[in-house]
Amino acid sequence: MSESQGSEGTTQRLPVIEKEAGPATLDQSASAAAYDPPPPVDDKGRGRRRFWSARRIPAAITALVLLFVAGMFLYDIVSVRAGRSAMRWRRELAQQLAERPLDDIWVLVGAGVAAVLGLWLLVLAATPGLRSVLPMRRTHPDVRAGLHRDLAALVLRDRAMEVSGVQSVRVRVRRSRADVRAMSHFRELDDVRADLDATLADAIRGLGLARPPSLSVHVRRPGRKG
Repeated sequence: MSESQGSEGTTQRLPVIEKEAGPATLDQSASAAAYDPPPPVDDKGRGRRRFWSARRIPAAITALVLLFVAGMFLYDIVSVRAGRSAMRWRRELAQQLAERPLDDIWVLVGAGVAAVLGLWLLVLAATPGLRSVLPMRRTHPDVRAGLHRDLAALVLRDRAMEVSGVQSVRVRVRRSRADVRAMSHFRELDDVRADLDATLADAIRGLGLARPPSLSVHVRRPGRKG
C-alpha cells in the first residue's frame, strides 16, 4: 500500500533558508544606527528668516485707544447735531489749537510724541520680532520649527558640564554668537578650552539651527576666597 501511494504522488520538501549564525541584534537598534536625517529643504533662504510676532499687545492697545477717541468724537458730534452744546473738552481743544502758534512748546511736544508713537508703530509693522526664537533647518516644506535661545543655552550648558575639569558654566546664546564662560578648578586651561570647543561645536551642530551661531569660549580659574 505504501508503494501504491508513492507511485500516485510524490511529496517534495521545500528548501529551507537558514540564517547565518552570528551575534543577536535588535532591529530597532540596527535601524536607529543606520538612520540618516532627511536633508534640509531648499526654500531659497526662507527657512532662515525669523518668525513674525503677532504683536497682540501693541495692536490691542492701539485699537482700544483709537476706539475710545473715535467714540468720544462721534458721541460729541451726535450730541451737537441733536441740539445740545459741544462738550467742554472739545471746545477747549479747538480754542487751544486756534490760539496757540506752531512754535509753542506744548504744540512741539505733542507733535513729537505723536511722531514717536507713529514711528514705533511703523517699526512694529515692518519688523518680524521674536528675536528669542532661533529658526531651525527645514526638513519638510510644510513645517517650520524654532528653538528658544534660553533652551539652546541650557543644552550647551549641560554639554559643557560634561567636560572634565569644568566647575561651572554660564552660557548666553544670541542670534549670531554663543558666549560661554566656564570656570575650571583643575586641568590646564588650554586643555579644558580645547575640549569645550570640540564638545560645544558638536552640540551646536546637533541643535539643527538654520544659522548656527559662532562660538566664543572663555575659561578661567575660580577666585581665591579671603
